[in-house]
Order: sequence, then structure tokens, then C-alpha cells
Amino acid sequence: MSRKILTTPIKDEDIQDLTIGDIVYLNGYLITGRDDVHQRLIKQHKELPVQLAGKAIFHAGPIMQEIKGQPGKYRVISIGPTTSMRMEKYEKEFITQTGVKLIVGKGGMGQNTVVGCQENKAIHTVFPGGCAVLAANCVEEVEDVEWLDLGMPEAMWIMRVKEFGPLIVSIDTKGNNLFENNKAAFNLKKYSVVEEICKHVDYLE
Repeated sequence: MSRKILTTPIKDEDIQDLTIGDIVYLNGYLITGRDDVHQRLIKQHKELPVQLAGKAIFHAGPIMQEIKGQPGKYRVISIGPTTSMRMEKYEKEFITQTGVKLIVGKGGMGQNTVVGCQENKAIHTVFPGGCAVLAANCVEEVEDVEWLDLGMPEAMWIMRVKEFGPLIVSIDTKGNNLFENNKAAFNLKKYSVVEEICKHVDYLE
């Protein structure tokens, strides 16, 4: 099976034919940016120290270790995704202002992000939970760190990655939302299943 690999800088045509459920991998630059980074840009109107146009962000709080004898140089110990929905309030504006093309996180996101991805040709993807060490092994180099005053988990870590993934497309450029579609499908099945179960169980009043 061939792998769909996205390479930064990502262009509109690289992602416009992707659809929810597709699996992709990333080569190039992946920058962490979670709660505090989003708030600094959108709520506090601070300029980001990193250009994100055409690049990818990772909703993650990594564990980094400074390399002995190399002050200011780090290696990744572990880097698992954090819950993307925490960034939902700011994500549309974040996408619009930065030009970021690929968002990586855990779990789904809502309508705010859907609109942002539609209007700006971007996608949200999910990295499997419990694979933080696998993710770390995909990092070729930690090139820099910005806003370290926020603390290790909230800082912007600029990483160069090789075949980072698998990444499951959860929101595509056409406005499809994998998690919301699945919720609707599961709910349709749920009522008949619950009704059948209730025929065979009893409870004390």
C-alpha cells in the first residue's frame, strides 16, 4: 500500500482531494501549539515567533530533554497528542491568521474549526493516542523552541519530522467532520439496540 505523504510547505492542491478517514504522513516542519499559544495569538494579539503558513501544528505537550554538552539543544522523549477540542474556541481565527494547513491532535473538533478549514483550505487530523514514543521516533531534530516561558508543555517546539503518522483526516477541506458523522451514525443504531436490551433486563425500583 502506498503512503500519502504531505511535505511542508503544504499547498492547497496537496490536501484538497483528501477526505475524512484518509490516512496521511508528514515530512518537514511540525510545530507544537496548544492552549496558551492560541490564547496569546487570538486573545492577547501577540505576534507568533514562528511563521506557520504552509506548515503543521501539533496540539501536544511534549517531554523534552536538553542534550548534554549542547545548551539550548533538545531531543524528544515523548510527544503524545492533547485534546484538540480545547482549542475549538480559537481554531478558526488561528487558521485564518497563520495560514497553517495541517492540524494534528487528539479527538475531534467542532463547527468553528470546520468553517476555518473550509474557508482556508486546511485539514484537522488525529494522531492515535498511546503512541507518544512512536511520535518521538518520527522527529529527526528539534530545531528550536519559542515561548519557553510558558513552560515545556505549552511552548512552541519547532521540529523537523520524517513520515510522522499515521494521521487520520477528521476534518477535510470540504467541511466533512468524521467525528460528527460517526456520532450521528452511532445514534441511529443506538435506539434500536437499547430497546432490544431493555426487553431482556430488569431492575429494582
